[in-house]
Amino acid sequence: MERPRRISRAVHVGPVQIGGGAPISVQSMTTGKTHDVEKCVAEITRLAEAGADIVRVAVPRPEDADALAEVVAGSPVPVVADIHFNYQYALQAIEAGVAKVRLNPGNIGKPEWEREVLLAAKEKGIPIRIGVNSGSLEKDILDKYGYPQPEALFESAMRHVEICEREGFEDLIISVKHSDVFFMIQSYRLLAERTDYPLHLGVTESGSLETGTIKSSIGIGSLLADGIGDTIRVSLAADSVHEVEVGHQILKSLRLGRPGVNIIACPTCGRLAGDLFSIVNEVEVAVKKAKFEKDLNVALMGCAVNGPGEAAGADLGISLGRGRAHLFKHGEVVRTVPEDEIVEAVLDAIREWDEEPVSDEA
Repeated sequence: MERPRRISRAVHVGPVQIGGGAPISVQSMTTGKTHDVEKCVAEITRLAEAGADIVRVAVPRPEDADALAEVVAGSPVPVVADIHFNYQYALQAIEAGVAKVRLNPGNIGKPEWEREVLLAAKEKGIPIRIGVNSGSLEKDILDKYGYPQPEALFESAMRHVEICEREGFEDLIISVKHSDVFFMIQSYRLLAERTDYPLHLGVTESGSLETGTIKSSIGIGSLLADGIGDTIRVSLAADSVHEVEVGHQILKSLRLGRPGVNIIACPTCGRLAGDLFSIVNEVEVAVKKAKFEKDLNVALMGCAVNGPGEAAGADLGISLGRGRAHLFKHGEVVRTVPEDEIVEAVLDAIREWDEEPVSDEA
C-alpha cells in the first residue's frame, strides 16, 4: 500500500531540506543559556549525537544574540534562532549565519521592522518558521474565538504568512502547536488543506517524559500517518535528548525514519514461557547503544500461539518455549537457542544481517 504524503514546497535549513518530499527531520531545542557558548555547543553536540537534524536555541537577551556567531561556528547541525518581539535580535541572528529564524513577524511591531527582517532573511537565503502556540495567540483573535480553537491558530498563522507574502517572502515553515492533542491535530489539518508550506509538527507543553511521549505520539503520529508533516519536535519537560529519541521512535513506528532496528514484542499473558521481560529490555538497551543502521524488524515473542507467526513475519525473531527459543530468519527457523543465550543470539543475528532472502533451494 502506497503511503500518502502531502505535497509541500521545499525549504532548506542549511543542508537539511524540509518539505518537497524530503525525509522527515527531527528537531530539538537547547535548555541552557545561549550566551554560555561552550555549554550551548556541547548541548547541541549531544543532541546531534542522539540524532537531532536541527537544533533551536533561545535568544531572549542581547548577550544571546551576541553569542550566535560562535554557536553557529561550533555546531555540528543547523542552528535555529528562536526570537520573539525584538527585530534587532532577528537581524543579528541572520548576520550571524543561523540556518533559520523562528519568528512571528506580526509580533515585532512596526511594518518597517517587519520589512527589514524579511528583506535581510531573503538576501541571506534564510527561512523563517512562523510558530503559533495556543498559549500566545493575539488578543483580538482570542477575543473572537473565546478559546484557542483550531480556526484561531490557523487565522493567527495566516496573518503572519500574509505579512511575509506582501514583502515577497515565501521561504516559510509553519507550526500551529496546541497543548490539547485533538485541537493540535485539527489545526494542522486546516493548514494542510489550505496551504502548501512545509509543516513543523509538535504538541506544545505536552508534559513529562511519560505523558509527553504519549501525547506527542498520538498528535504527531496521527498527522504523519495521514501524510501531513515535514519536520517534528517532541516537546518534553525532560532532558532534550529524550525529545530526539522519542521523535525517532515515532518515525520508526510509522516506517518513516532513518534505517534502524524496530523491536516487536508480544504483550505477554498467562501463556508466557520464559523471562521475556528481561530479554526485551536487554535487547532494546543493546540495540540503542549499538545504533544499528540496518533497517529490519526483530520480533521477540513469548509463546507458541502468536509467537511463531509473528517471529516468522519479521526479518528476525524468536519464539519462546520452555527453556529455549526458536530463532527465525527470513521467516524460517534457523536454530534453537537456550534461553540464557537468546539475547546474544539475537544481537549476533542483527550484526550479521545481510538482508538477503533465504534461497528457495536452501
